[in-house]
Amino acid sequence: MNEQTRRFLVVGAVGLMGVFPLVWSALGQMEGFWVSGAGLGTWFAAFLTLSILSFLYDDNPFYRFAESLFIGVSAAYWMVQGIWQQLIPNMLGRLAPHFVNEHMAQVPLEVDPVDRSMALVQLVLGCLLLWRLAPKGTWIARWPLAVIVGWAAGTNLTRYLVSDFTKQVSPALIPLVEPSQTAFLGIDWIGTLTALVTVFGLLAALIYFFFSVEHKGFLGQVSRGGIWILMITFGAAFGYTVMGRIALLVGRMEFIFVDWLQLIGR
Repeated sequence: MNEQTRRFLVVGAVGLMGVFPLVWSALGQMEGFWVSGAGLGTWFAAFLTLSILSFLYDDNPFYRFAESLFIGVSAAYWMVQGIWQQLIPNMLGRLAPHFVNEHMAQVPLEVDPVDRSMALVQLVLGCLLLWRLAPKGTWIARWPLAVIVGWAAGTNLTRYLVSDFTKQVSPALIPLVEPSQTAFLGIDWIGTLTALVTVFGLLAALIYFFFSVEHKGFLGQVSRGGIWILMITFGAAFGYTVMGRIALLVGRMEFIFVDWLQLIGR
């Protein structure tokens, strides 16, 4: 198939996809975009959905428009959220609480002197951080950036030690034999098997990454088991991720065929 034929087919398919909803809505089978604001919003959402899906064929102006719109709206939304949820109540609300409470948002009128001093420091560091936009003296912006990085590293150290280290190690510090008063021989066999698989999987995965000793003999067999454990874990994580994306795709298809085209009833 040459380029001209492929382009003709693509234009024809896009034309049919555009004509069909118009005819379908004119026949009264679906709500047209000219009926109400909700209808216009539904049509625009369908247009953006199809524009994103058009990237499956090739990069095109519709996809670039939808991508740019999504990035721009997201950036603007989070900027507004940051101003009204962080900047105004946490900084301006502590520096000028009466003015903010009267003209912007409801904030406590009584402010601790320490909190006011910290808000002033935040204001100064924020202004210095914006100095990077100036034509000269951009090195000044490195100082507040260094404070931000250092402060974040110090304050998050203990939190990450708890969430990413101790809470991942603690599940392995379990008894290998689970007692039970009613089970056979007084042992909970399911819990015991789970504990044995957990401990063996942990040790096998750690031995696989232990390169100080050559993986031969018994150590090599255990490290091979570690490879299996890692592959099963990665496969399960990848499958879970794919299923999440499939759920998003199903949601978009449901929107197209149920909410927009109304070809399928609820």
